[in-house]
Formats: sequence, structure tokens, C-alpha cells
Amino acid sequence: MTGIKTTGEKKLMFFSGRAHPDLAEAVAEELGVELVPTRAFDFANGEIYVRFEESARGADCFLIQSHTVPINQWIMEQLIMLDALKRASARSITVIVPFYGYARQDKKHRGREPISARLMADLFKTAGADRILTVDLHTDQIQGFFDGPVDHLFALPVLADYVGGKVDRSKLTIVSPDAGRVRVADRWCDRLGAPLAIVHKRRDPDVANQVKVHEVVGDVKGRVCVLVDDMIDTGGTICAAADALFANGAEDVIVTATHGVLSGPAADRLKNSRVSEFILTDTLPTPGQLNLDKITVLSMAPTIANAVREVFEDGSVTSLFEDSHESVSH
Repeated sequence: MTGIKTTGEKKLMFFSGRAHPDLAEAVAEELGVELVPTRAFDFANGEIYVRFEESARGADCFLIQSHTVPINQWIMEQLIMLDALKRASARSITVIVPFYGYARQDKKHRGREPISARLMADLFKTAGADRILTVDLHTDQIQGFFDGPVDHLFALPVLADYVGGKVDRSKLTIVSPDAGRVRVADRWCDRLGAPLAIVHKRRDPDVANQVKVHEVVGDVKGRVCVLVDDMIDTGGTICAAADALFANGAEDVIVTATHGVLSGPAADRLKNSRVSEFILTDTLPTPGQLNLDKITVLSMAPTIANAVREVFEDGSVTSLFEDSHESVSH
């Protein structure tokens, strides 16, 4: 006989960085596992130390870290944890990135710019990731930046089912806040059987986060408009789009976004806007100063846990979304 047979079974181990412990614990609970005890701290000069308290040899390891502020620290921590798992002889390493940092820098708009989303994928690969599991990338082509399987999860079923359950569907119009979101808005229309409108915006190329003009394409008069976007950062774009809808006769505006980045003036803008409800998911922690009555946070933990289970059991992540008419890479 050549070789040696083992009787060992596959083992799933679930790890988390320090960026968003609430989501990590919620996913672990959905999976029915405990987070692997991890010692992590910062040295006085800001360098990060990580050590896992249990052996990961031969295990299928899943490492979750959402890239919230301070974003560069948490990306670096995730890379260091990946390196530690690789050197600990993990059988496979899946990196779970509910919010993928630098995703907006996915192409060169002008000369001498970086493509930082590609750099992120290269860093993950170099550090030891075999697979990436992420939620609502800024653009689908980022999946192609990583040389390995990418499981692209969608928040649409969670967000759309919530909206569909509380709004009079006969008055509903789905609105894309710019041309780049039209495909996603189309999927919403299919799921909720609603018409589509678009807010066309023109940016000032020399000023970041600055939009010049908004024009509404489609009938929104007397309608309940649902603005769908992948993220809310400073809130300027989405609040201006909502103002444009009200100016065109919208009865009410609801905003949904997967990732609530909510930086800088976002808190004031959301508070003072005429939008009746902002619906986000928990891919990022909601900043403490944003205890607004009009913010609703829905959990992505069940979706992420189901995807982890499918990956671990060699099942199909695609099957989780087939009823949403979504195409998901596996």
C-alpha cells in the first residue's frame, strides 16, 4: 500500500478581528460555533500583534473582518491574521470581508491613479487567503481582481423583503441614485414588481464628494420612492437625490444601503433630511452618534453564516440567491 489514510473529519474554525465584534458573534451564533480565542493588541507605536489560542492545523478557517474606521488598521490586522493562519498550517483560509475597503478605487478615472481595489485582492492572496466571501461589492468586476473563488453575497433579499412588507406596493417606485446603480435597482424592480426611476447626477471632477446637478428620469409624482445604493458615506449624494425626488413631487422617500459608512457630516445630513427611513445592514458598525429614530439596521449574519456553511460543506453559495435572480460566483 502506498500512502497513509487518515480517519480525521473536516473541521471548521471561525476567527474574527477586532473591527466589528457584534457581527462576528452574530455569525458565530448562527453557525453554532464559538469564535476561536485570539490574543490581539497594539504596540505603543501602533504595530499589531496577533496570536490564536488554539491550533488551526488542518482546519478550514474562516476569518471575518469588516473594514470600518480606522480602515487601514483593520485591513492590516486582517492581513496579519491571515499570515498567522497560513503559518499555523490551516488547510484552507476563507477571508470574510462584509465591507471591502478601497472598493471605490476599482478603475483609473485619470492618469497616475492607483487601482486600490486590485491591490487589496493582491494583498489578501499574498497573505494567504484561498477564497474571499464579501457582501455587495461597489462593482462586480472586483471579483476578477482576486485569483481564486469569490463568493459575492447580496443584501437585496434582506432589504427588499423588509421594504416590501411595510410599503403599499401599488405606490412604490424604485430609484437608482446614479447610472451605476441601475442594474441593482432593476433587480429590486423585479423582486417587488415596481417601476424604475433614475436620478442623473453630474459630478465636479476636481472636488471629492461634490455633485453639481440632479435630474430625475421617470415618474415619481405622488409615489413612495425607494432609493437603493450600495453605501452611504458622507450622505451628501443620497440626501441630494432625495431632495430632487421631493422637488419632483414624490410623496415619500425611503433610502436603503448595504453599507452604512456614515463618516464626517453624515449624522447631521441624515437627521435633517426629509427621508422618512434609512435602512442599512450591519456589515459595518453603526457609529454611536447616530442614534436616530429613522435608521433601521438589518442583520446580514444569517446570510453570511449560510454562505460559510455552503463553502465548508462543498455546497452551492449560488443556490442561496437563485430565487432573487442573482448571478453569484462560486
